[in-house]
Amino acid sequence: MNFQRIGGVCGLIAAGTYLFGIGLLLGVLEPAGYGGTDMVAQARFLSENQFIMYIWNLVIWILNAIVLVILALAIHDRLQQKAPAFSQVATSFALIWAGLVLASGMLSNITLGTVSTLYASDPVQAGAFLQSLTAVEEGLGGGNELAGGLWVLILSWGALRTEAFSKPMNLCGMLIGFAGLSTLFPALAPVTGAIFGLGFIVWFAWVGIHLLRN
Repeated sequence: MNFQRIGGVCGLIAAGTYLFGIGLLLGVLEPAGYGGTDMVAQARFLSENQFIMYIWNLVIWILNAIVLVILALAIHDRLQQKAPAFSQVATSFALIWAGLVLASGMLSNITLGTVSTLYASDPVQAGAFLQSLTAVEEGLGGGNELAGGLWVLILSWGALRTEAFSKPMNLCGMLIGFAGLSTLFPALAPVTGAIFGLGFIVWFAWVGIHLLRN
């Protein structure tokens, strides 16, 4: 299997990590009490559900970051001859994004273990610690989508100019990119963040299938 096909497989896996994360969040975690504003209650939830939260972090952060790097490099190989400048700049942002995602996953795992230990002796302190670390995690990989938005926007713009990918795929990528940049504005973030995440499921799968077929 050549590197382009490996990149295609990674694109499908990336889409799968988003689907897994959303499905687990909506189908299991939120109904069980995850995601409220009471940090002490959230600390209790984490301490009682460590295993499933470790699995969730592993998939949506760690695995996603790994396949993102491979996919970005595979796309870079595809575009560098037709649009070298666009490809280089876009790939730089992709690697930055992957690093932020990976850092968020590592921080989430450390937070999970520490909160669980603190909660056994001091629930209030565990809640305060969780609140502080959650803000850091949001800043790294969840609160805004600047790096990911710039990657897909610049990549899709360059591919559109050179017809490296299909026009609908490139327009989809540009829409996702603008949605990602819009998350910098708190008033827009709830809507544009959803567009960014759901749009990337489609785009990852689309690019993955394209790389596998071509």
